[in-house]
Amino acid sequence: MTTATTLATRLADVRARIAAACERAGRDPAGVTLVGVSKTQPPEAVREALAAGLVDLGENRAQDLLEQAEAASTAGLAPRWPTPRWHFIGHLQRNKVRDVLPHIAALHSLDSARLIEEIERRWEARPAGALAGASDRLPCYLEVNVGGEAQKSGVAPADVPALLAAASASRAIEVAGLMTVAPQVPDPEQARPVFRTLRALAEAHGLTGLSMGMTEDYAVAIEEGATIVRVGRAIFGERRT
Repeated sequence: MTTATTLATRLADVRARIAAACERAGRDPAGVTLVGVSKTQPPEAVREALAAGLVDLGENRAQDLLEQAEAASTAGLAPRWPTPRWHFIGHLQRNKVRDVLPHIAALHSLDSARLIEEIERRWEARPAGALAGASDRLPCYLEVNVGGEAQKSGVAPADVPALLAAASASRAIEVAGLMTVAPQVPDPEQARPVFRTLRALAEAHGLTGLSMGMTEDYAVAIEEGATIVRVGRAIFGERRT
């Protein structure tokens, strides 16, 4: 079995699991966007994913995103392959905003008023023809640290109203919804309360977008309302160091 076939098979399996989770929840699978997280993977793996029909790709480090986006744009991709839509899913340092903005279709980790200010400052100055330039504003998910883990980014649930107000007032940002990273637990069912809390928080603020769920727990996240799942190893295999 070739590497491309292996990736395509894994992708098909993930899509089937998404469809099954949607069926259990009485949802339309079209309402769930799959973002393939390519971190630590070589550019060849990204091209294989594109060839298999995966459009949305995510990176959590600025340098990795820049390298992957550049490799994809200069690789002479076959005409039948889709143009990738890049999602930035990790903590975004303010000094990296200028570099990242031209390449991303969405930011999943908006977590401070200072980051909002930097995005607004850099948005209008981004290069002409930037990939994100198709939209007047950048779709952003507010990152919420539902589990209260000290090592993770994101605001506390109680701080969502203030961050939402700041993001909504920005000329550069479109608030797409909320995002969270659930704690690592041995049983995906243990993550369900985290996803349920994020959904309730989004509903309380009139938001519908929910970026939640990764390789270990995306099926449970979909059952709890995820509209975007961020899946890496289940598609690309084990991370490379």
